[in-house]
Amino acid sequence: MASVHSLWTVAAGAPGKIPAPHIEYTELSPTLIVLGAAVIGILIEALVPRRNRYYSQLLLSLVALAAAFAAVIGLAAGGFGSSKAHIAAMGAIAVDGPALFLQGTILLVSLIAVFTFAERRLDPAAHGNRVDSFAAQPAAVPGGPAEQAAVKAGFTTTEVFPIVLFAVGGMLIFPAANDLLTLFIALEVFSLPLYILCALARRQRLLSQEAAVKYFLLGAFSSAFLLFGVALLYGYAGTVGYAGIAEVVSDGAKQIDPALAGTMGNDALLLIGAALVLMGLLFKVGAVPFHMWTPDVYQGAPTPVTGFMAAATKVAAFGALLRLLYVVLPGMRWDWRPVMWGVAIITMLGGAIVAITQTDIKRLLAYSSIAHAGFILAGVIATSEAGVSSVLFYLAAYSFVTLGAFAVVTLVRDAGGEATALSKWAGLGRRSPLVAAVFAVFLLAFAGIPLTSGFAGKFAVFKAAAQSGAGWLVVVGVLSSAIAAFFYIRVIVLMFFNEPKADGPTVAVPSPLTTTAIAIGVTATLVLGLAPQYFLDLAGHAGVFVR
Repeated sequence: MASVHSLWTVAAGAPGKIPAPHIEYTELSPTLIVLGAAVIGILIEALVPRRNRYYSQLLLSLVALAAAFAAVIGLAAGGFGSSKAHIAAMGAIAVDGPALFLQGTILLVSLIAVFTFAERRLDPAAHGNRVDSFAAQPAAVPGGPAEQAAVKAGFTTTEVFPIVLFAVGGMLIFPAANDLLTLFIALEVFSLPLYILCALARRQRLLSQEAAVKYFLLGAFSSAFLLFGVALLYGYAGTVGYAGIAEVVSDGAKQIDPALAGTMGNDALLLIGAALVLMGLLFKVGAVPFHMWTPDVYQGAPTPVTGFMAAATKVAAFGALLRLLYVVLPGMRWDWRPVMWGVAIITMLGGAIVAITQTDIKRLLAYSSIAHAGFILAGVIATSEAGVSSVLFYLAAYSFVTLGAFAVVTLVRDAGGEATALSKWAGLGRRSPLVAAVFAVFLLAFAGIPLTSGFAGKFAVFKAAAQSGAGWLVVVGVLSSAIAAFFYIRVIVLMFFNEPKADGPTVAVPSPLTTTAIAIGVTATLVLGLAPQYFLDLAGHAGVFVR
């Protein structure tokens, strides 16, 4: 205690000796814009009258995300993705090609997701007020008098907009984190808002809250594993910085820290620590066997939240996974590649086979996303620049298809809200040919049919994997794609070749917001499928990590 007190005294007596932190605000501007807007959103909730909050929050969210995306474009145009790539914020954040590409993808996905969050025309008006997908008063007991009074008063949960912005802010830092503590903090910053958003469904409140509790408990376990792994890696390398750990992995411990002399360079700490950190990231990716949360959470969460999570979280998590494996652990390639082979194979096959048995459209898309995580892992395993660029392209293509598919799911409704039971989708193509055709385009893209973005993405990751010697992995990937194509085509057959039921669901007419989200999804799916070369080149230029 005396030594700590003496440190304080010395620091206070010589203020000039304390180095001021050097923060590159321009390079960090995309994240700062989003987090600043989230704080302003909270002030709007506190100070602006209830009737004006919806439009204020929607405008603020769209402007902030668009401005942040413009900042990413500006940084890329200024050469920060290539020649000027460097480590910013005193070693905490990497500003390089993969970081900017992933941040741009996350911001675009989030911008489109906000359109679906703001949709207010799908449910019938309640007591003369338009309602959205979120609970009128989330803190109220489901079905209780407080909730009934909130519904009658026409309350809407506009807090979802700043909560989404906080999640996006964490996601922007996650793939750019350059030390393990920043990685952990970013993980918590975007996970906690997602736990809240999952519990806010207006209908099926109990299912929604159950999904949020499952996600929270399993997410807490995965965060604990990751944090324990961080501690072990610090004990091994004497630093939490990516470059420092990579140096000790490749060259052994050069300068022994006296406090860590007993553990530095201990390979057992390295292997266990790396495995625990990887487990934390594979949980966020939704890879088998860390996928248990995915189907329940996708089914229970409000559908706009499911679409946002399915698209944006995968982009952020795979970005962090790539940086960890390619920057921190390239010296352990022969240790982690066989493990990742196994994870990729069981993820591809597990997701595709279990999806066949699903009777709920949201659970089917959840298992589909697990299978896609396996396909993307094939590109990660390639350990080459082509592997990185193929993963970046696949993530961008997959996220637009996913957002569009979940936006279509919000339109098919019956008296109880969204009609997610697959049996209710029978004959949808005869009742609403346009909506069924759009959904068919997304399903064909998921299946990897040529002339869609899904085909271009799968071709890129499988080619990179084959070139790196993972030929058998590609064979398993093609087999899994064939299995997956069965259940996608089964849904198309159900929609177009079955007779519609008399008491079947109706297709709600959305506002321009959801229409725009779906239109962008379709356009991106077709453009990335018909003319992928420009975007593949863009991902190729962005495929080099700064070290």
